[in-house]
Amino acid sequence: MNNEENSIRRYALFSTTLASFLTPFAVSAMNIAIPVIGQEFKSTAIGLTWIPTSYLLASAVFLVPFGRIADIYGRKKLFLVGMVLYAISSLLCGLANSIELLIIFRVFQGIAGAMIFGTGVAILMSVFPPNESGKVLGINVAAVYIGISVGPVLGGFLTQHLGWESIFFFIALLGVITSALVALKLKGEWAGAEGEKFDIIGSLLYGSAVFLVVYGVSAWGTNQFARWLLLPGALVLIGFILTEIKIVSPVLNLKLFSSNVTFTFSNIAAFLNYSATAGTGFLLSLYLQVARGLSPQTAGLILFFQPLAHPGNFISCRWEAFR
Repeated sequence: MNNEENSIRRYALFSTTLASFLTPFAVSAMNIAIPVIGQEFKSTAIGLTWIPTSYLLASAVFLVPFGRIADIYGRKKLFLVGMVLYAISSLLCGLANSIELLIIFRVFQGIAGAMIFGTGVAILMSVFPPNESGKVLGINVAAVYIGISVGPVLGGFLTQHLGWESIFFFIALLGVITSALVALKLKGEWAGAEGEKFDIIGSLLYGSAVFLVVYGVSAWGTNQFARWLLLPGALVLIGFILTEIKIVSPVLNLKLFSSNVTFTFSNIAAFLNYSATAGTGFLLSLYLQVARGLSPQTAGLILFFQPLAHPGNFISCRWEAFR
């Protein structure tokens, strides 16, 4: 391996690892800041739930289509656009002066997050040989969970001493650094499906199905009209599956699920894991700061240390938050 290849691999690993830390950090850090944001904007609990939900919903809707676009037109290109948009949208979130604007900018941040998540690992697999894939994937996944773990601690500190806006400014700074690194140091462009057609119809069906189902479930208890979106969402999802089976270049190759049992069950396991744990940080942040009157910094430290020191107490704390 020559020096140029070694340099490309080094910068690819560093930039994608930093991005993998950044996106989950933004989610977990924001959970600590949400009660403070609610007080400042005098928002209802329903309005506050849309701060994380808008981000996650936008990411879910665009993740698969952007992954396919990256395969066709270039992974580095889309990764760089995503990092730049992530930095800009984070800055705008920090400058937002209303809950409505913050939610809108969080949507753009989620779209940028989909660009990053849909290409980062693919770049690593394109740059590194198969015998090193386990090592680099391990580093990448470790960065994700470090971001999730550090988020409450650093987010609580920043919120208490510098204001909730400082979380977004910190994220924007890291985004600028990563963007500069990718643009200046990461040489090459990887497109695994160059020349193939982009499945516009499949992408629209996929995005519509995800939006209708997720929005319907999210607003189930507060909006009676939203409940009726689940039925058309299910019908659109069926239409998406029937469409993707027939076309040559689908946006999502459904044969992966039937031909690879390991892939299928690992996705099911990930779905169950994140479904069970994703909302607890948001609920516990509200419980610790609103019901118990703790400061953001203290709440962040509890969320970080208590599962390690007192697992039983942490479980009971979760139970109290859900009761």
